Amino acid sequence: MIRAIRAFFAVVAVAVVASCGGGDSLQPSKTYQGPPITQVVVKKGERKMYMVSGKEVIKSYKINLGNQPVGPKQYEGDGRTPEGMYFIDRFNPRSRYHLSVGISYPSAQDVARAATMGLRPGGDIFIHGLGPEGRALNRPDWTAGCIAVTDEEIEEIFTMLRPGVPVFLYP
Repeated sequence: MIRAIRAFFAVVAVAVVASCGGGDSLQPSKTYQGPPITQVVVKKGERKMYMVSGKEVIKSYKINLGNQPVGPKQYEGDGRTPEGMYFIDRFNPRSRYHLSVGISYPSAQDVARAATMGLRPGGDIFIHGLGPEGRALNRPDWTAGCIAVTDEEIEEIFTMLRPGVPVFLYP
């Protein structure tokens, strides 16, 4: 019960701070002091994500992917994580997966590919934490197409990234 009360107050505090910020992104209390991240590289087959500055890997993370991890995302509901080049385009401090960082999927090509099948491409692809759902599942490749890391790792990643940073997703 005390844990639930603390969680409630934490959510209220985030909402109050966010409403005062004037934007839709709220940086967590942690700060990143390292070199600017110039690209994110995801190697799906290795289940690894790399934060890169210039040509130097600053940090790597073990990741979980969509529940159908092989192949590029083709349409909404296929359970796949996209492949290709995208960009960081939004930050969600109120994510049900602790925190989340948006990836600009779908591209115009993704929309066209899904349309040829008479389907929608889907969207809402994020790098996110586990949140209660991910912790409860406790299995690999459990997302609907996102890239999942631990809650502690997404707190760090959330502070490292900025809008416009390219994200390269490889098979």
